[in-house]
Amino acid sequence: MIQFADEAVITVRSGKGGNGCVSFRREKYIPNGGPNGGDGGRGGDVVFCLKRNLRTLAHLRYHPFFKARNGEDGQSWNKFGKDGEDIVIAVPPGTAIRDYKTGELIHDFTEESDGTQFLFLKGGNGGWGNVHFKSSTNQAPRHANPGAPGEERRLRIELSIMADIGLVGFPNAGKSSLLDLFTNARPKIAPYPFTTKIPNLGVLHVDDERDFVIADIPGIIEGASKGAGLGIRFLKHISRTAGLLFMIDCSDESCLDAYDLLLKELEEFGKALAEKPRIVLCNKIDIEGALENAQRVKRAIQEKEPDVTVIALSVAARTNVEEARREIISLVERTDSMRCAGKSLSAQNGGPDGGSSAFLSERSVDESMEVQFPGSES
Repeated sequence: MIQFADEAVITVRSGKGGNGCVSFRREKYIPNGGPNGGDGGRGGDVVFCLKRNLRTLAHLRYHPFFKARNGEDGQSWNKFGKDGEDIVIAVPPGTAIRDYKTGELIHDFTEESDGTQFLFLKGGNGGWGNVHFKSSTNQAPRHANPGAPGEERRLRIELSIMADIGLVGFPNAGKSSLLDLFTNARPKIAPYPFTTKIPNLGVLHVDDERDFVIADIPGIIEGASKGAGLGIRFLKHISRTAGLLFMIDCSDESCLDAYDLLLKELEEFGKALAEKPRIVLCNKIDIEGALENAQRVKRAIQEKEPDVTVIALSVAARTNVEEARREIISLVERTDSMRCAGKSLSAQNGGPDGGSSAFLSERSVDESMEVQFPGSES
């Protein structure tokens, strides 16, 4: 099975410039031909390019060294050396490029359009040939410049998937079943914990002009923020979402504590994540006793957080799923409006973007988009 790759460490190197040439014109019957050494070619650049058809960093993890070509040396008769070819490294949306040693953020591919390029390292300049050094006092210069060396950097590449809604819940809460019902994703569904081992993406079709992306991450367990289970590794993938869907299995005896435990894990991972707008879905009300549990969960949540929408539903029995779908769409639209208003206000004030960077300002998703990361067991 191909492992889901959301981090990679790579070394990149730009090309060295070609050396200048030392040469003199030599032709029969023409004395004192003079210098005619050409310049060296410029070394290739290191360029990162956004490609929306990519979903993971596997192509970087297994090819950790990228080197642009060196420029060719200059030649006689004032022939310039050929410039080295650039190395173009494709990355998926949501990729952050960081310095390996310091962790400094170099570039973040969050809101760029497909094909956007980021020039990271420039290749070395080519050296001058001896033709540049002739003068009235030095008519036969016998030296040229060497090409400038390229640069080398070690980088950590991190991927945070781009989605509008993130699904959060304990194992077997029904997150994958909901994703399967609402979107064109086909995640693995089975009656045992941790059937979801990697993030899955699905596209929720609203109308001819709108599509929303839902991300399902592996189930969280108590202590996830301290490294327990699988969820902590993938919590970063919902850090850019517009909102969260909490899934609670109300057929479980511990369902009354589930919401508080999930919220606690999110807060310990990052306060901003826990403050995102959210909807709570109380699932499996088709099972005996679960509806009563769902009503108790709803009362307990709304006593503390009256603005949080709580819906009792059964994904398996298709009970109240349309209500949940409408609320999800409404949540994304509200946060989108808030983001756009924040951007407009920031632009008027001449300040930085005050809106959320949860998702792209212009998202274009079609039915041909891949909906599940490589490595899934579908």
